[in-house]
Amino acid sequence: MYDFENIVNWKHVLEKSEDFQNKKPFKFGFVDKFFNKYFYDDLYSNYPKIDDSWGVNSDLSKFQYYKILFSKNKDTKKPNWNENELSDSWRSLYQLFQSDDFISRLQEFTGLPVLGLNNFALIAYKKGGFQLAHIHEDPAKPLICFFYFSKDWPDGEAGGTFIATEEDESSIIFEPYDLDNSMALFQDGSFSAHGCRLITIDKQRSALQVTFDVGPA
Repeated sequence: MYDFENIVNWKHVLEKSEDFQNKKPFKFGFVDKFFNKYFYDDLYSNYPKIDDSWGVNSDLSKFQYYKILFSKNKDTKKPNWNENELSDSWRSLYQLFQSDDFISRLQEFTGLPVLGLNNFALIAYKKGGFQLAHIHEDPAKPLICFFYFSKDWPDGEAGGTFIATEEDESSIIFEPYDLDNSMALFQDGSFSAHGCRLITIDKQRSALQVTFDVGPA
């Protein structure tokens, strides 16, 4: 197991706190070099390969692969990833996200009353993958985080989860292109549109999507 204190580059992360907390019309942000390099490299090397054990979300609004380890939501698809399959680094990350120390630091970063882990799932796209801009309108306003594991992603190419003000790609206000050891996050709500533009290059976009419950302000 890894030492929790040496997993996240907290000094660097917390320097981005003010930017996240001051964003309008809803809170969102981006942090590069989120994990310490040695830990990230281990996660990257052990990111599960897409095979028949992955699920597929395929309809008119999206085409993506998923692998769910944990979800509190009853209406979410059943987990198709078992803790016994986790490498040491991925097991450490899963446990880290459930620790009081991580939740406390996430509260410090976001300025939100973060309560705890709600969902932990891999989301991947290949060429032809996409997700239309959408708004969950979740009254609980959870915090949604995307951790990226895609080296050498071309600048300007679709792949990162974009942030928009409406359910239309013409209203995109942020889209990440540094998808190598980075995190994008936003607080869900009635204005927080997001999605992924159609991927047209022959590369896999690998990410971990983690949702945290947030208490009343």
